Amino acid sequence: MDVTVLGSANLDEVVRVARLPAPGETVLALGRDRLPGGKGLNQAVAAARAGARTAFVASVGRDDAADLLLAALRDAGVDPSAVGRSDRPTGTALVTVQESGENSIVVDPGANWDVRPAGPGRAAVTGARVLLAQLEVPLPVVAEAAAAAHDAGVTVVLNAAPSQPLPADLLAAVDVLVLNEHELSDVTGLSSVDVALAVLADQVRAVVVTLGAEGARWRSADGDGSARGLRAQVVDTTGAGDAFAGALAAALAAGADLEPAVRRGTAAGALSVERAGAAVSMPTRAEIDARLAR
Repeated sequence: MDVTVLGSANLDEVVRVARLPAPGETVLALGRDRLPGGKGLNQAVAAARAGARTAFVASVGRDDAADLLLAALRDAGVDPSAVGRSDRPTGTALVTVQESGENSIVVDPGANWDVRPAGPGRAAVTGARVLLAQLEVPLPVVAEAAAAAHDAGVTVVLNAAPSQPLPADLLAAVDVLVLNEHELSDVTGLSSVDVALAVLADQVRAVVVTLGAEGARWRSADGDGSARGLRAQVVDTTGAGDAFAGALAAALAAGADLEPAVRRGTAAGALSVERAGAAVSMPTRAEIDARLAR
């Protein structure tokens, strides 16, 4: 495989509202959808649609939600043979999206707690060009997989979301650390992007921080740089960071340097916010090429 994604798979229960409710307030929904999601699944779909041969290491339940997620993976061209079955229910995300595209999300992990990179999963982790992971599955599992991939010479990309303290042994195995501004501040305890980038660049080989509509910045041993944001008609911001991470991983697996890989990630993120939903909004390689050409 070009890219193996280790991470979460959720059924997204999405409600659309005119505006997000304040604490203690009730608002009426404008509509409701059941869609495939979870950071891991979103990023696997994003990598596959961006042109990478992609495998997914995850865990789902034995319910109809799992069947929906597995069908979505196959439809996107993702190899689901390393997706295990758990006696827990499939993970669920409760997503509220307001008309401006902003959202709030609550996740019930369920079967995601049972992800184990063993058997086919272990082979997928150590046999890919790039391993892409996030933090919606147990941190020790992510650390174990990253170490195994690193020892096998696989490029390790960690999207540190949702944010939590990152142990030194995990960072030692990471080649590219991807965060947004909020996660960067949480991980470092610093409010300045410049200072936080400098701190993390001493601990991993490269750090990329996404800045929403402003694009992205990075710092590595080879220097630092930025990619400007691309204009987009925002419909739903859910999954934009996942589109970025998946497209970046696909580009790195194809041999791209960090700068063009970040640019492709930025284009993928801009395209994704123009559509409703998470996994269903991930753009294709042709769409990314066309947006960059503009």
